[in-house]
Amino acid sequence: MAGNIDKTSALIAEQGLVAIVRGNFPAQKLFEIADTLLASSVLALEVTLNTSGALEGIRLLRERYGERMLIGAGTVRTAAQFEQALDAGAQFTVAPNFDPATVALSLAHDVLHLPGVFTPTEAQTAYAAGCKMLKLFPSDVVGPQYLKALRAPLDDILFVPTGGVTPDNVGDYIRAGAAAVGLGGALVTGPNQSMDDLAARARKIRAAWKDAKGQ
Repeated sequence: MAGNIDKTSALIAEQGLVAIVRGNFPAQKLFEIADTLLASSVLALEVTLNTSGALEGIRLLRERYGERMLIGAGTVRTAAQFEQALDAGAQFTVAPNFDPATVALSLAHDVLHLPGVFTPTEAQTAYAAGCKMLKLFPSDVVGPQYLKALRAPLDDILFVPTGGVTPDNVGDYIRAGAAAVGLGGALVTGPNQSMDDLAARARKIRAAWKDAKGQ
């Protein structure tokens, strides 16, 4: 029987898009963003821990959306932060770095943790530690061709490129072998963004993702 980590990674790969919220967002704005993403078929939302009131925001989002959305915590750099995110109800966690203690804790709790990696050595180290899905970060400095080259020898690892993914290049990342993509400012631009703009961006990105997937 598949464990929770496998189920969550499969859901993220199936959805393909992870929206990232970072900044100063009051709870009501988080709800508006999540409602708009839900209506736009973007069902995975990551709130970074360097967002104002992140842990409370994660807790409120989990209470409101239950199993209708995947709510995760980002910028989880330490084991202590992982425990805080877990206590808040995060269903997955993401980091810009690989921290062995955090990975060990995530495996013990059967909660998906995506450590940030950049090189083949870092990717293999994280994979050997038990992480089958990894955040490729920062992906914008190397682009889809780097992901394609990375996956040639590491084709049993699921990569989620994050950083610089846009409606114009998301298809290139999918065709290069991305399991999913992390979307920051290209999707959620900030606290003053209109929900019409967010919905339009989400639809454009989803359409490009479907086109690349041949759906």
